[in-house]
Amino acid sequence: MTAHHDPRVRITDRRTLWKGFVHLEEVTFEQEMSDGRTATLKREIHDHGSAATILLVDAKRQSVVLVRQLRLPVLLQGDQAYMIEAAAGLLDGDTPEEAICREALEETGYHVQDVQHLFDAYMSPGAMTERTSFFVGHIDALEKRGDGGGLAHEGEDIEVLEIPFDDAFAMIASGEIGDAKTIMLLQWAKLNRTELLA
Repeated sequence: MTAHHDPRVRITDRRTLWKGFVHLEEVTFEQEMSDGRTATLKREIHDHGSAATILLVDAKRQSVVLVRQLRLPVLLQGDQAYMIEAAAGLLDGDTPEEAICREALEETGYHVQDVQHLFDAYMSPGAMTERTSFFVGHIDALEKRGDGGGLAHEGEDIEVLEIPFDDAFAMIASGEIGDAKTIMLLQWAKLNRTELLA
């Protein structure tokens, strides 16, 4: 994690609780409150790096390419464990543009070169450091460079889906798409539909 300075907050202690697939850290800090007092607080912070996500669009076919994969935390919540999502992944030291092109190819089999950066967002800023960069990219759904499906050595087993744009958008309301990043991308696409699908 990169340290940033804000005069209203002073970090007094940082302690690693767990370091594996994720890094869980306990941070003790003093915060100047709006009423003038200083409060000492502790929070657990989950850090596993920043990420990127992309909506793959075939304007000719008026469709989007998404993926479906197991999400264990969702299973533990009792919801539909195999989630439909936009392709995404951690940066792993690459720029967001490089990372999302790599992830799109690994997960979907589509090679995308000209990606358009839309915005960055913190997905769960109360507990996670992860900042996600959002992209859109145009593809020809009939021209794949690879099989997709993810990397077997990372335990990935990803299904590639081509879904008509209107159907994908309707899947938000039906609850079939419940992933935040995918909802955000589809909402952006709906707002920019004329230019995107021209």
